[in-house]
Amino acid sequence: MAQLILFNKPYGVLTQFTDRENGRATLADYISLPGVYAAGRLDRDSEGLLLLTDNGPLNAQIAHPKFKKPKTYLVQVDGEPTDEALDALRNGVALKDGMTLPAKVRRIDEPAGLWERDPPVRYRKAIPTSWIELTITEGKNRQVRRMTAAVGFPTLRLIRHSIGDWDLGGLAPGEWKVIEVDAPPATHRKLSPGSAKPPRRTQLPDKEASGTQNTAKLKGAGAKPGVALRKGGYKSARQRNATDHAQTSLRGAKPVRSRSRPKKG
Repeated sequence: MAQLILFNKPYGVLTQFTDRENGRATLADYISLPGVYAAGRLDRDSEGLLLLTDNGPLNAQIAHPKFKKPKTYLVQVDGEPTDEALDALRNGVALKDGMTLPAKVRRIDEPAGLWERDPPVRYRKAIPTSWIELTITEGKNRQVRRMTAAVGFPTLRLIRHSIGDWDLGGLAPGEWKVIEVDAPPATHRKLSPGSAKPPRRTQLPDKEASGTQNTAKLKGAGAKPGVALRKGGYKSARQRNATDHAQTSLRGAKPVRSRSRPKKG
């Protein structure tokens, strides 16, 4: 079993326990349990569900994009999204870092029992606001805000309601609770004490020398480990050809007679 913390992160709180810039609120202002870490991130200007755990494999299963955990957001946008805008979100929109995966989206009324944000969302009488529910399976940087802006309806307020099977469940901003969940298996195999390390892979022969190679013994052959020698003890066909040419030249060459000048009497 692993420990999982469900936390309703307020607006303006960093999803980390320390801050290099003094004065900003962090998780340490709310959660006092040692050894837990946030599974994923939630922007400082976003609110809602943040999961924390003391289990590494569980953290990876929640946060890593390859597991595609669905994340549902309640989004207040500027204006009233058209059907075309919602269809674009469902089909995927082009962002600077690529196309988004298809999302689930629908219009909703303002969520019942929603807490007031501090500071409040700006209000403009001439432009109405509306709410949508958006579910994605990715985790691009500030993705929801960029998606709604790309279809012409900027995000004013962003609340994450659920991640996978877990949701806020009535938690007020700043409140958290601990639950026990099944821990996934570790992703790596541990060697028992005293066991040997896995053998190192040896270098395979290349295609050119197929059928003509002999693997030199490490002792007495002068070869480096993992280097396969070609027939005759040569490391390459170029080295063999160069040596054969030199030997042929020596066999066919005429002896050179030395000429000495007579000494002057």
